[in-house]
Amino acid sequence: MVVSGGLTLAGMGLNAPAHAAGYGTPTLSLSAGYLSGAVGATGDPVVTVTVGQSGADASALTVAASASTKSSVAGTGDVRVTGTGATRQVAVAARGRGYTDLTLKLTGLGGKSVTKTLHYAASGAVRDAADTRYFTGSSDASAAVDVGGGHVVVADDESNTLRLYDRSASGAPVRTWDFSSQLGVSKEIDIEGAARVGDTVYWTGSLGNNKDGEYKADRNTVFTTTVTGSGASTQLTVGRSYKKLRDDLVAWDRANGDRYGFAAATAAGQAPKQIDGFNVEGLEFAPGSTTTAYIGFRAPLVPPASGGKALIVPVTNIDKVVGSGVKAAFGAPVELDLGGLSIRDIRKNAADQYLIVAGSWAADDNSDPYALYSWDGVAAHAPVKLRDLPTSDPGGWEAVVEVPDLSAPGARAQLITDNGSADLYGDGTDAKDLTHPEWKKSRATWFTVTG
Repeated sequence: MVVSGGLTLAGMGLNAPAHAAGYGTPTLSLSAGYLSGAVGATGDPVVTVTVGQSGADASALTVAASASTKSSVAGTGDVRVTGTGATRQVAVAARGRGYTDLTLKLTGLGGKSVTKTLHYAASGAVRDAADTRYFTGSSDASAAVDVGGGHVVVADDESNTLRLYDRSASGAPVRTWDFSSQLGVSKEIDIEGAARVGDTVYWTGSLGNNKDGEYKADRNTVFTTTVTGSGASTQLTVGRSYKKLRDDLVAWDRANGDRYGFAAATAAGQAPKQIDGFNVEGLEFAPGSTTTAYIGFRAPLVPPASGGKALIVPVTNIDKVVGSGVKAAFGAPVELDLGGLSIRDIRKNAADQYLIVAGSWAADDNSDPYALYSWDGVAAHAPVKLRDLPTSDPGGWEAVVEVPDLSAPGARAQLITDNGSADLYGDGTDAKDLTHPEWKKSRATWFTVTG
């Protein structure tokens, strides 16, 4: 067929497929614009990519990394894209510590394409990398409670947010809860300890002054949450709170001759993390009890000198204290020989086998020794050192997720670090001060704790 001037339809391009000119501009969206990984890591977090183009089947679209601003951290060849439909997964294998911007390019049909930038940060290699996972969204993990189904609720001592994580995977929390308004607090509680009995979890603040020696009322908070469900379906609801446990402890110590110096340690101007300071970091129930809680102290040591013992003060009516505001009653204090270290966490299992994370009382760079001890919860019985914990990597060991059967050989326990003061990416920035939550992270590592 011929039209005016002898031009054929083919010459005009009018016999091209009718849909060719109808391809729209491709669309590319990322589930997160920021991603953190680690050199040598297993199961690093991934980003979900959603792609589309009008007039085209999603399976015909391709996604690849097209550029990197610092290939020594991660180059285009270190980016792996999986999936073939409208949803893809992007994983990055870190080469070195630092930051890079990765350009992700979606190539569509009709010669059309679009790009997005993924801001990537890589922390350095660590020991036990194969047994390590990274919980992102927060760097200051301070207490943890197992909720079954392979999941754990983790507290943060820099905020009042509780986060639910998959224990086996690196990545963001499954869900979060911030009960600040319900608890009537406006500043950080400085959550440092947790203990579960039945479906109730007790959480305690550090009860001490802040690092500048100032009294902050919100830190004198103990509260409960109720657990429903398990695993990824876990839900928490806030229960009751009590805001005078510090006062009760000081009054009890005064009535017993100022044995531990609580009054002096909580005075204005006194920093909590001193060898004779006042700082709570552990909470667990006594053997066979649902009403007596062990309060484990990071400071003071007893006596407050090198080689001193770690201190536990039992609260014998914790259920009534938090449940109805009854003044705390105390049992005989327990002093444990942890080789001159103090309590950073204490956790037990249903058989009343305890694990104690022992560390320094000092507010240092976390390079001081850490060790793991077993104990049976009986005051007259000495704890037994199981192993030293590595200190060559960033972060301080702060939490035990759950206690395995310590009578079984090869038992393993998962511990979590507080990375808040760690320079994860080599730029001199403390992790707690990073501007993007995806780059904040704590490290969770499985250790063999019995021979």
